[in-house]
Amino acid sequence: MEKILTIFAFAAAFFGAPASQASPVAFTAVLDGPSEAIPNASPGTGSATVIIDAAAHTMDVSVTFSGLVGLTTTSHIHCCTAAPDSGAAGVATSTPTFPGFPSGVTAGSYSHLFDMSDAASYNPAFITAQAGVSQAEAALFAGMFADSAYFNIHTSEFPGGEIRGFLHAVQAVPEPGSLALLGLGLAGLALSRRNHRTSLH
Repeated sequence: MEKILTIFAFAAAFFGAPASQASPVAFTAVLDGPSEAIPNASPGTGSATVIIDAAAHTMDVSVTFSGLVGLTTTSHIHCCTAAPDSGAAGVATSTPTFPGFPSGVTAGSYSHLFDMSDAASYNPAFITAQAGVSQAEAALFAGMFADSAYFNIHTSEFPGGEIRGFLHAVQAVPEPGSLALLGLGLAGLALSRRNHRTSLH
């Protein structure tokens, strides 16, 4: 319970802060086969870092991976699972894959800065489910804070995903001025999450 409250506090301060005061937040994920929704014994591993900046409406994605059994086909971030660090969810980011993600390889690296105010950065179905681009951005970022978004690499051998890992915040320090809006931001985030859950039923 304490962890959940801490996540909501960070997220509320982050989203409630004026654009000029919001701080970038870094998330990391360790990718492997046993962490897939349907676990597998792939020897493949990977490491992903995602840095979100609400003020600039950007998401900086970097990943390295190696040892895959199959050849890469697609990769993206999925959001949002019903429970933290478990389950499966639909694709939230661009489809069919991250633009420029290396295809047909068993090892590689990738880096891309996304404009999260651009509809092309999302799965169209995710935008529809959230009722707009700005809402999709808020939902994705909130899902990352709630440990319910994961990075997935799909391959020819494992079409459903060969290696994945849930994203976890490693730096979330709102500017002092944003803390004054904590109550308002928390209320707004709670309402947003309630509406999102309702849309899934």
